[in-house]
Amino acid sequence: MARSSSSDGILLSAPRSRAANAPQAQPAFPAEPHPRLAIITPSRLLLGSVASSFVGFSLGAVQGGQMAQLRFRAEHAHKMPDTTAGWYLYHKSKNYHAMQGGIREGFRMGLKTGFWSLMALSLESTVDRYRGSSDMFSTVVATLTVAGAFSLWHRFSLSTAARTAKYGLVFGLAYGGVQDLVGLARGRPIGYVELIRRRFGSGSREGKRSDDDDGHV
Repeated sequence: MARSSSSDGILLSAPRSRAANAPQAQPAFPAEPHPRLAIITPSRLLLGSVASSFVGFSLGAVQGGQMAQLRFRAEHAHKMPDTTAGWYLYHKSKNYHAMQGGIREGFRMGLKTGFWSLMALSLESTVDRYRGSSDMFSTVVATLTVAGAFSLWHRFSLSTAARTAKYGLVFGLAYGGVQDLVGLARGRPIGYVELIRRRFGSGSREGKRSDDDDGHV
């Protein structure tokens, strides 16, 4: 009976051991001890994309409304009203076309800015993960890559692509620098700052050690 019970125990424990040794699925976004801007990556991607979409929608709505008004005036320049009721209908139609054009252009520009911002933020997080550190260099790599992809997608000329890359570099340095300043204030380790600290820290320790040796002699 004891032998059969032990064999039963082996049979029952075998599936458990196989389940324990089975590889576990890795999370898409691993845990971060010091996330950028003190916001975890999924939330940062969502907030950044939504904020850029809102900014793009606002700019597109203003530009689209102005263009729709100019187009309406050009189309009706040869038949201007000459009565009070006619002017009322004219301005009412103009405002309607401006609102319609603004909403259409706002959604179009909002989707564009949200998409490209999501690409830049996702690439920034990916570069951070592969480098093992998060600083403005990852941001610059992400913004320059997205600027190049944006230029290729729209088939810009060489001069326009260079200007777009310059804007991407400036934005990457500014946005990455702000993130690094916030990270330093919150105690997040910054790659190049830690490198400078180690370099100067080791030099100062070696100098102090040599001074101590001279004093003992």
